[in-house]
Amino acid sequence: MVSALYAVLGALLLIKFSFDVVRMRLQYRVSYGDGGFSELQSAIRIHGNAVEYIPVALLLLLLMEMNGAETWMVHICGLMLIAGRLMHAYGFHHRLIAWRRSGMSATWCSLLLMVLANLWYMPWELVFSLH
Repeated sequence: MVSALYAVLGALLLIKFSFDVVRMRLQYRVSYGDGGFSELQSAIRIHGNAVEYIPVALLLLLLMEMNGAETWMVHICGLMLIAGRLMHAYGFHHRLIAWRRSGMSATWCSLLLMVLANLWYMPWELVFSLH
């Protein structure tokens, strides 16, 4: 399954972002919240934002593939999702609004494409069967 590749990449991003938060908590000796440190605030939001988008996107990607979408479509949506998350994180970390905006746009576009693909490939006859 192609979507497994993007699930692995998404999980690696979540692990990396989580490690960044833990490393900064140790560095600044903050066990709860952000302690007023802007760098820690950014790391927390980068991780939080990824947690908010990656799981539902991966579910949509898997369902899209299971519903019979073309392999190239799964790759396009998966690549757009991962690229979007990386661009957003880079822009957030370096305070570059254009990178954040582009990252969010790529993420939203991938989500919209996956929603549309799932609607297109959905086995409607099974959805509405009365058996």
